[in-house]
Amino acid sequence: MRENLAGIVKLIGISIILVALWVLMIRMTPESFLDSGNIENLLRRTALFSILGIGVALVIMTAGIDLSLGSIVCLAGCFLALFLKVDYQPYHSAGVYEISKSKATFLIDPLDLEVVESGTSPTDARAEDVGKLAAGQWVRLYQTKRSRSGMHQITSVEKQSANGRVLLTVAPAPARDETADDGTLIAKIAPALPMRGFSEEDGNVMQVQAGSGSVPALKARDRLWLSDAKGRLKEHVIASTELKGDGQDVRSDLDAPIVPTDWFWVGLERRQFMSVRLAVLSVLGIGLGLGALHGCLVTYVRLQPFVVTLCGLLIYRGWARWLSDDQSVGFGNEYTDSLSWFSLGKFSTKVPWASAEWELNIPFVFFVLVAVAILGALLLNWTIWGRYILALGRNEEAARFSGINTGGMKRLAYTLCGLLAGLCGILFAMDSGSISPSNQGSFFELYAIAAAVLGGCSLRGGEGSISGVIIGTALMQTLNNMITLLKIPNTIELVVLGGVILLGVVFDEAVRWFFSWLGRKRRG
Repeated sequence: MRENLAGIVKLIGISIILVALWVLMIRMTPESFLDSGNIENLLRRTALFSILGIGVALVIMTAGIDLSLGSIVCLAGCFLALFLKVDYQPYHSAGVYEISKSKATFLIDPLDLEVVESGTSPTDARAEDVGKLAAGQWVRLYQTKRSRSGMHQITSVEKQSANGRVLLTVAPAPARDETADDGTLIAKIAPALPMRGFSEEDGNVMQVQAGSGSVPALKARDRLWLSDAKGRLKEHVIASTELKGDGQDVRSDLDAPIVPTDWFWVGLERRQFMSVRLAVLSVLGIGLGLGALHGCLVTYVRLQPFVVTLCGLLIYRGWARWLSDDQSVGFGNEYTDSLSWFSLGKFSTKVPWASAEWELNIPFVFFVLVAVAILGALLLNWTIWGRYILALGRNEEAARFSGINTGGMKRLAYTLCGLLAGLCGILFAMDSGSISPSNQGSFFELYAIAAAVLGGCSLRGGEGSISGVIIGTALMQTLNNMITLLKIPNTIELVVLGGVILLGVVFDEAVRWFFSWLGRKRRG
């Protein structure tokens, strides 16, 4: 009863502080603070960090700690970018192993291309079969080690029976000799087809030979290389396509019509490494697995939670930097209609007492927080596992003697914490659009711990609530918003963070001492 009353006092106290801070900001910067964009951003940041705070709060309630949250967020974002990586490659291509300037030849491995050897069958100087390599066919050289891309026309084709490779004589001759000492691939070529023309109704709709024979039908979100005989290259995203007889009308982001007789095209197939659903489930599984690993190391190996998660902070950050080669990774415009839409989307509604122009924009991620908060509250207040988690935090030895599986409860808390960190990794990655492995998620664990402590979670364990975590997070984000709007130097942000954690711990101890003193006084 005393613990419940202390928790209510903490919750009321932090709520009063939050309301007072809002009133102060409304009075000091009413136009900036009440701007719909600022409110939307405040709700989005509060939602993201609240989800992270709920995860670490469950661990704190067991008298544990998790310092690896920020690194897990970073690692999850890097894995998501890796799983959702999109590559554009020509529908048909051949590997080049040797380029000779003096002989004007390419030594290639035809892979899936049919080779028509010179002198064995009639050839067409304007071959319109992308699946064949024959004299008269134009090809584009690309991905060379020395960046010597260009357009070449095949003049003769000679098969080499010894190794199954093909020698192409081309014109014009390549710019220089190239070969690999170890005999590996040094470049690629792709057959290029002539343009047919443009639609009479719309000059931005190109007419190409596609959708029949070995020329595959192009699809929306694929791309086109447009190249002329001089090697100039334009790459365009396909917006929509329409089959017409043995051809296809392609609408792209072409900014101005071109002379079709001077240009050739190469279709680039969009190849996504993993489906969105599978990628999201995989990342959530990674977060869940890392959380379970922490729980096992704490319970089975008897390692201190501080040591386990501090090592995780370093290991996962290094892992993320290795995965991405320490380079920023992102999604570009590939997922604007799926993940980005969900992460950055918002629900807009009018507020009766506001001006006609003002709208309340509630980001979709806020509804994710609502779902997580409801599930967390049900777990904590309406299930036996929630009562076990709180009992474990208050007195582990007594909980063990009462028949509670204390190790299992700790593993459950760390596993859920890792799962929510993986979820936040997805949401933060799609919110920013890119992940910088050197700093993505830095200090996120401190923000989450500060929010949990402010919301009534005692670092001793056994206390806390989901609503308190959300209110504590809102207070932290409002303080950050105040620093921005009042143009306070950003360097003071960490001072505020450290001070808030310290004040939260002091307030927790003060409330604990007060109720302890009150109990002693009642007992006489």
